[in-house]
This record gives sequence, C-alpha cells and structure tokens, in this order.
Amino acid sequence: MDKDHAGTMIEAQGLAKRYGRTQALAGVDFSVPAGTILGLLGPNGAGKTTAVRILTTLARPDAGRATVAGVDVVTHPEQVRRHIGVAGQEATLDPLLTGRQNLQIIGELSGMGRAASRTRAGELLEQFDLNQAADRVSKGYSGGMRRRLDLAASLMTRPPVLFLDEPTTGLDPTGRQRTWDVVGALRDEGVTVLLTTQYLEEADALADRIVVIDHGTVIAEGTAQELKAASGTAHVELTLAEPHPGAVDVIAPLVAGPVHTGADPRHLNASVNATSGLASALVRALDDAGALVDTIEVRRPSLDDVFIALTGTHTTDVPDAAEADGGEESRHAGADDDLEVRA
Repeated sequence: MDKDHAGTMIEAQGLAKRYGRTQALAGVDFSVPAGTILGLLGPNGAGKTTAVRILTTLARPDAGRATVAGVDVVTHPEQVRRHIGVAGQEATLDPLLTGRQNLQIIGELSGMGRAASRTRAGELLEQFDLNQAADRVSKGYSGGMRRRLDLAASLMTRPPVLFLDEPTTGLDPTGRQRTWDVVGALRDEGVTVLLTTQYLEEADALADRIVVIDHGTVIAEGTAQELKAASGTAHVELTLAEPHPGAVDVIAPLVAGPVHTGADPRHLNASVNATSGLASALVRALDDAGALVDTIEVRRPSLDDVFIALTGTHTTDVPDAAEADGGEESRHAGADDDLEVRA
C-alpha cells in the first residue's frame, strides 16, 4: 500500500465511462476513508455498477483516475486485486461444487494453503448460517443461500477493502439482518466497505457516508442525517378533536409549506422545518384558538424521502438493473474482456 494514501482506501477522481451512446459515468468523484462504509445510492442505470466495475479492475475508465489501497486500478490491477473482496449482483460460484468446496478452492487459489482455507471456510459457513448445507452441491441451494455463500466467498482472504454490489438482494429479513451484522462487524475490525444498495434502510443503518449518483454524476454527498436535514421534507400530521374553521390559519405561520386537510377536516398536515419544540408550539397555538388537538406527529424525513427529493424517483419505480446499468455494460463487455478479478 502507498503510505501516502493510508488514510484513504478508495478514491475516484473524475471517472468517466461510455458504453456506446450511453454515458454511464460523467465525471464522478468520491473517496472512502479506511475503516468506514460508503453507501453508493442511485436509480438503476445511474452508474453505480459501472463505478464498482472500474474500482474492482473489471472495466477501464475513459477518463479520470481511481485508486484502491493507494494503488492505481488501471496501471496496477493485479496489485489492487490482492487487496479486495467483491460480491457482485450475480453469484459467481461453481454450482457443481458444495458450499465448502467452493470456499476452500477460493482460499487455495488465493494462496492461503489447504489447512488455512479449510479453517476459514468453516468459520464463514457458520457465520452465514450455512453449516447444515455446507456439504451439499450448491446448485441445490435456494437463491438466498447462494447469495450468502457468495458473500462468504468475498471474505475468504480477509480483504482490507470490500465491494458489495446490492449484497442483500434476494435475502429474507433474517438473512438481510445477518448480513448487516457481518458488514458492521467488518467495519469495526477496520475493513473498508463500498456498498451499493436499493434498500435505503440498509444504507441508513450501515453507511458512515452516502454518495448519491444520478445520470452518471454525483448529485449529493454526506451522512444520512446531513442528507435528511438538507432535504427539507419533514412533515407534521395532526388530528383535531373536532373540525375548527380557523385551524389552518393558526398553524400556517409555524410551518414551511401549505397546510393540507384530508377527507376528514380534522386531519391536517404540512411540510415543516423539524426544529426542537415545534410540536409544543403548534399545540399551544391551536389551544389558544380553541382548537383541541387529539394527536400530533412530526415525521422527520427518511432516506427514501431524500432519494425521491434528489432524483425524482422512488427505488421501486426504476427499471430493472439488467435493462439499465448492467445491461448496457454487458452489451459492451468485450472491450474489457482481458480484465478479470479472481479471489
């Protein structure tokens, strides 16, 4: 590792990449300090997977520079591969081998030695709750089990840098939580993680910082709390004991947007700046006007609100990745066929 870059384990500077007529990346900049998790968010087709492919030496940028562990991904790809573990969107294990065999072979090919590979495989099979299926051919695994095995494979060599491209897709809630626990523990051990995900609660729970990409450019960056605070999308929802003709005018000076009433005129809601004491101020103002409040809730913005505000898109409303980011890459993969990551 380059000592001058010891504090920054992943760095992208002006990354650009075009596939045919599609500009997948148009000058992307971000960095990931050692021992932290960066959440890379954006609609499908925004450029997340392209960025991961460049950083893991599977694609060359048309412009810009990227380093992992202080090593340039274009000029020294083989050195980069020694520092990284990768779990892509699709499982890449041999379906005709057992789960244990898959892990042990990856370890041996990586130079761990047979005994060390066997021991490490056993640790990971237990960690990902695959012990009972360890000696079954992985072709018979469920989709969630294959996903967990693929994640385990990315950790065989205890890499200092880990790339997880939508790691919990296809997992049930239990498997997802188990994966979160593992990723959080890795960060605590000093591993640097770049995580792309379509589950916004995943980024909220795990990421130290978040970068939002759309149309191949970075449109926002910060902690989850910073992005939420900047979105200005908090809401107050309140229910009166009975309809009151002056309630809207009373609370209008205290909120940040127009006051809306529901089908039931007792229900009011508005956008607000979620400052301390807001709920109390609203209740006092309505009480002074003779309007009694039954319930009041100030709903702070979620990361989903931030995503919609920034991109105008909900994650469930975007095209499938195979038709967007990944699909465009696969149609033009020939240009980078000589690049390969091996565990």
